[in-house]
Amino acid sequence: MSYVIDMSTLKKEGEFGSKEWGEACAAASVRILEAADLPEGFEWAFTECYTHPPARLMTGGRKKSGYYIMVKDGKITGGDGEPEEALAIRGFHIRARWAALCNQSGALYGKAGQQKRREGEQAMRQAIEAYVGRKNPYGEEQPSEMYWPETVSGPLMAGSEEGNGLHNIAATMQTQSPELVDWPVTEMRVPIFEKMTEAQKKDFIRLLAIEM
Repeated sequence: MSYVIDMSTLKKEGEFGSKEWGEACAAASVRILEAADLPEGFEWAFTECYTHPPARLMTGGRKKSGYYIMVKDGKITGGDGEPEEALAIRGFHIRARWAALCNQSGALYGKAGQQKRREGEQAMRQAIEAYVGRKNPYGEEQPSEMYWPETVSGPLMAGSEEGNGLHNIAATMQTQSPELVDWPVTEMRVPIFEKMTEAQKKDFIRLLAIEM
């Protein structure tokens, strides 16, 4: 079966959270939704904002690490950042610390892999909680309640089990971030905190911007 985005045409665009990568993810999403024949009058937005990113990703006066998709007034747009106009629309708005998502966002998977990633992230959080001695040390407050209707989730996730879909498109275009090279990770690329050296643990805590 053919999909809107031909995976074989994609190339590495940049690190997770970089402007180049985010703009490429947004452009692919816009193409998918433009082909989806969305209902007249439908409004929806997606924003993904990564807090505490490395300084190298924020050059040139960039204010936020992340990207957005917006369906409004019959137009589908997207790009770099987390615009207030998009946040004001009911949709799927996420904020998370850059280091908490970076490495595993480069893994390709369908539903089974997504569950493995979730389990790995849960184990990682529990290990970090035990290390720092408190609950949820790197959680971010979400902008609003998640709204992910089939109208958009169907097209954006189409082909996920065959290696297509927004997550796999984004993962394919992502390059490796240097901080996480050679760290112990799961099959889904989730950092394994308890297997890290003490130096790696300290580096990861710093990357996560957790105050000890």
